[in-house]
Amino acid sequence: MTEHVEGKLLIIGGAEDKKGECKILKRFVQESGGRESRITVLTAATEYPLQVGEEYHALFLSLGAQEVQVLDVSDRIQANRIGIGKDFENSTGIFFTGGDQLRITGLLGGTLLGHMLQQLYEKGIIIAGTSAGASVMSDTMIVGGEAGTAKKSNLSMAPGLGLLRSVVIDQHFAQRGRIGRLLSAISQNPYVLGVGIDEDTAILVQSDARVLVIGSNTVTVVDASPSTTTNVSETTPGQPLVLSPIILHVLSDGYSFDLKRRVSLL
Repeated sequence: MTEHVEGKLLIIGGAEDKKGECKILKRFVQESGGRESRITVLTAATEYPLQVGEEYHALFLSLGAQEVQVLDVSDRIQANRIGIGKDFENSTGIFFTGGDQLRITGLLGGTLLGHMLQQLYEKGIIIAGTSAGASVMSDTMIVGGEAGTAKKSNLSMAPGLGLLRSVVIDQHFAQRGRIGRLLSAISQNPYVLGVGIDEDTAILVQSDARVLVIGSNTVTVVDASPSTTTNVSETTPGQPLVLSPIILHVLSDGYSFDLKRRVSLL
């Protein structure tokens, strides 16, 4: 499911609690080293980098991080700047804000910074992302598609950062009724697992490809690899999808799932 890596991913479905218990963000600080953590916030996804960066800067400090820096990489020249690695040499955790996932991949794909993030992850750093920052974690990401009935023609996909292989992520999942578009995505290659993450909910992906659900809502895992019937290659624009049978897992806080074995764990 993944190449051998030492790092972890914290993939957040968006709208995470920032005023109450802050369970997900607190877990990110903890996994980054707690009182010793040095967090880098990347605001590449948002059109409001100053405002969003300041919010997370204050949040992570209030949750106990030792240091927090905000980097606004606004063009590919910056992402290819010689010596950009110095900005990350002390980082123990990296956090992608929400916004537009195509802004992240368009700015970072194939750059020095993009390659460096992969190396840092493989060596043991935790990388987190919320909303758009969640979608980019996989090798293929959903960038558009209507909620409701699964229809191939409604779906738009693009290459992601590739930190998580053979999985496609969708966020704001239950709140925006996105089961149909996730099914459309995995119908194009049923080997790929579909993972829909609700708001204020996250998955913590361990280096052994086991994931832990954290947060107040649920994570939906869709496995279409057993399917024997599909019309994905025959659908015309607007025609509903057929995909049968599929395995559906719905998991809440504290439950785990093994991405390699494709089974839920108590």
